[in-house]
Amino acid sequence: MKHRILLSTIAFLAACQTAPPEPAPTEKVIVKVIETAPEPAPAAPTQGQQWLYGSAESRIALKQDWNAIASYVAAKAANRPNTSVVLAPGATAEAADFLACDADQPLAAVFDADETLIWNLGSMGYFTRIGVGFDPAIWDEWEKTGSGKAVAIPGVKDAFKRIRDAGVEIIVNTNRSNANIQGSADTLKSAGLGEFAHGRTLYLRGDAPGGSGKDGRRYMISDDYCVIALAGDQLGDIADLFNDKALTPPERKALTAAPAFDPMWGNGWFILPNPVYGPSLAGSMEEVFPPETDWAPPTAPPPAEE
Repeated sequence: MKHRILLSTIAFLAACQTAPPEPAPTEKVIVKVIETAPEPAPAAPTQGQQWLYGSAESRIALKQDWNAIASYVAAKAANRPNTSVVLAPGATAEAADFLACDADQPLAAVFDADETLIWNLGSMGYFTRIGVGFDPAIWDEWEKTGSGKAVAIPGVKDAFKRIRDAGVEIIVNTNRSNANIQGSADTLKSAGLGEFAHGRTLYLRGDAPGGSGKDGRRYMISDDYCVIALAGDQLGDIADLFNDKALTPPERKALTAAPAFDPMWGNGWFILPNPVYGPSLAGSMEEVFPPETDWAPPTAPPPAEE
């Protein structure tokens, strides 16, 4: 009997030793997934900036343009006209009246500044690096402090020498603010384009009514000068009527081809290329690619039905 008890006791103890232990209480593990924002793409110039500021083709086109401007101005100075190239107030495509020139008025050529005489490489590079198309507050600082960080456009310096040698005054009519006179004058000077005096050879936004419209300033200049050439990178550098906001891109384009205006291009009116900014960068697919020009390869699959 004692033997049986011993054996049963041993069996019981063995069972206790081999039985699995009671599971420990489980703890909840919370895994927090931290999403890492993707690395921002490195700053890169737009295609328009690559062409205008960086390409050999742009340099050549602008050299050609400025050579043509200088040649035209010199020829006009040698054979003084009696009519300005500034449209008179109220002029239209149907009645294109130009301001008359007094016999004793000195001759002048009037130019825009930004992307006409200078490339604003400092500000445009900064906008691109921070991923901003344009910021008026930053631009205001650029007007004040950008001297030395803008460069003369190819061909301008040589053209200016030829124009001044022909006895023609160079006047800048820009939409930079007249609150930043000194900064803009310093920028032009540091780019190697000479000294400009506000109200005489430098006109700025705010000098006449009309905001960014330049007609009022052109009339002020025409009080003292016979203007024989206008040049810029936007049609508003020629006449405000081209910037009527009611015009669609095709209508604006057609206006430049009006019989009264079409002969003026390259003959007193000059537009320089600027694929970077401005009212020229507009137009829907239908406006840029007229439906009558639609084409597709004969082997192309038909467009999917919506």
